[in-house]
Amino acid sequence: MSLDERAATARRAAQAGAGVAADLFREELAVERKDGKTDLVTRADREAEAAVLDGIEAAFPGEPVVAEETASGAAVPDSGPAWIVDPIDGTNNFVHGIPVWATAVAAVVDGEAVGAAVVLPALGDTYVADGSGARLNDESIAVSPRDDPDTQSVAPTFWWGLDRRAEYGAAATEIVERFGDLVRFRSAQATLSMVAAGSLDATFTNRETNAWDTVAGAFLVRQAGGRVTDLAGEPWRHDSRGLVASSGHNHDSVVDAARAVDGHRPE
Repeated sequence: MSLDERAATARRAAQAGAGVAADLFREELAVERKDGKTDLVTRADREAEAAVLDGIEAAFPGEPVVAEETASGAAVPDSGPAWIVDPIDGTNNFVHGIPVWATAVAAVVDGEAVGAAVVLPALGDTYVADGSGARLNDESIAVSPRDDPDTQSVAPTFWWGLDRRAEYGAAATEIVERFGDLVRFRSAQATLSMVAAGSLDATFTNRETNAWDTVAGAFLVRQAGGRVTDLAGEPWRHDSRGLVASSGHNHDSVVDAARAVDGHRPE
């Protein structure tokens, strides 16, 4: 099937999963911890993921899937097609009734995204990207035109654990000293989507990332005209350490901020 059909399937599958999660949002759910006090999961994550996987399987049976809850040990293949799924990116927000969380699906071929959807049902927003660009609620989007750092808003993304607070503090310091403001949404896919739409100017982390947290949103940023690199300023891949995504304006300064944070990384 065509790349367009892969992108369309990503959107349909993400919307199906988001619908399941939305029905359970702000309902009483048992909360489990996977790895640490803030790594949460509920049946909403699992049921939303099942709906996403059903949609992918119906259109592209038997293709590899890297999914947070059921196939998180899988690697993104370097050749051939695959799917990357996060049923609820921002589960902490979901559990606490904060409406910034997303269902994200990316279609990849030979390790590179060809289509993506990030759906934030509690906000009524659907971001999609394909070979023709990026859209929010079916309207074309582009990264921010702001080029004055004093007017730019930058978000640190991903959470530095309790044993890595120096990096967290350094990230906040680097942002407020280099740019106009700091914001944080606790959902990497939502944050990347906002960079793609021009609502935010940049986001970064020096941490290791998971493909399900990043690939869809990074593709959105690129298709909206932005830049996504690693800490060396080289094109970002799903297996890079660190991620710097921006409108392209002052991207080098965002990379410098990420590198400064990395200087506080534990030995």
